[in-house]
Amino acid sequence: MVLMAIDHVRVYSGVPAGGPTAGVFFTRWVTHFCAPVFVFLAGTAAFLHLRKLGDKGALAKYLVTRGLLLVVLELTVIRTAWTFNVDYSGLILAGVIWMLGWCMVLLAALLWLPTWGVGLAGLLLVVGQNLLPAVASATGASTRWLWQFLYLGGEVLFGENGPTITILYTIVPWIGVMALGYACGAVVVMESAARQRVLLRFGVAATALFLVAGGVMVFAAPPSDDGMPALFRLLNQRKYPASRLFLLMTLGPSIALLPLMERAGKGIANVLDTFGRVPLFYYLLHIPLIHATALVVWYLRDGAFGAERFATAPYVFIPDPQQQWSLPLLYLVFAIDVAILYVVCRWYMHVKATRPRAWMRYV
Repeated sequence: MVLMAIDHVRVYSGVPAGGPTAGVFFTRWVTHFCAPVFVFLAGTAAFLHLRKLGDKGALAKYLVTRGLLLVVLELTVIRTAWTFNVDYSGLILAGVIWMLGWCMVLLAALLWLPTWGVGLAGLLLVVGQNLLPAVASATGASTRWLWQFLYLGGEVLFGENGPTITILYTIVPWIGVMALGYACGAVVVMESAARQRVLLRFGVAATALFLVAGGVMVFAAPPSDDGMPALFRLLNQRKYPASRLFLLMTLGPSIALLPLMERAGKGIANVLDTFGRVPLFYYLLHIPLIHATALVVWYLRDGAFGAERFATAPYVFIPDPQQQWSLPLLYLVFAIDVAILYVVCRWYMHVKATRPRAWMRYV
């Protein structure tokens, strides 16, 4: 959640998503871990919540309700936070929260399989995702819109004069990642030593597979026309839709680090725990906060807000490097925003614990 804020500050800074310099490249690359870990651990959280509820029907109802809420929030509150406008003739983005919502709805249907069956379904969806374009072509143009939502992405027009939705995060392979995370719940509830051993082995194996398979692809391919170094080409895996190598690159190290996170020092662990206890509250707050603070920085730096540049955020294009922020300024604004978010999230966490309301279980 903290890393995610780096990328969203980058959106309003004008710094491109990756670039020729190591600083710009890794500013984007480090945030690639966010979505895979969100989705994977959302599945694990569903498994743990089932143990608490003891009723698959109750969990399915919760997942459908929460999932549809996320879809609505993506198209309303979150869209407005990104753009600070309500002009739906412009950009309507199906982003990460949209995807999380629909994956929760679909996970509610997968729940009725045994845990190993949910994991197997997830693995098949992740590994077999490259078959979907051929299946989509075979079904004809009339169903292309459905395949765009599922895997192909792009712009979907509803009716001749209806709205256009830009699909950034498709359902596949992400529902597979969430299903794998659900199956991982069976590992998480193991005794501590066994859990840490299994997670470390899976994480290291996935990371090693990425390095071998990715390395072969990089060194077997002809040199890049843009002169991108071999390391950058190895790490520059496809995110939309997330390729198998992208998921191995991000989930492998993340799973391997989980045992180490259990032994993290109390200071940083308590800070991160505060954010983790109110994740949707954090998400709904962090985009408008970053947007607003960015406008203030632009005004202090250039004497003008330039708000019109962000009417299609998170798609922002400021081509002149002289107009873009420096990386030190980007990271300074990021640190200030995270500090503000920590104070507000700690307050809401206390309110949620001491004066809970029924609606708070969803936020």
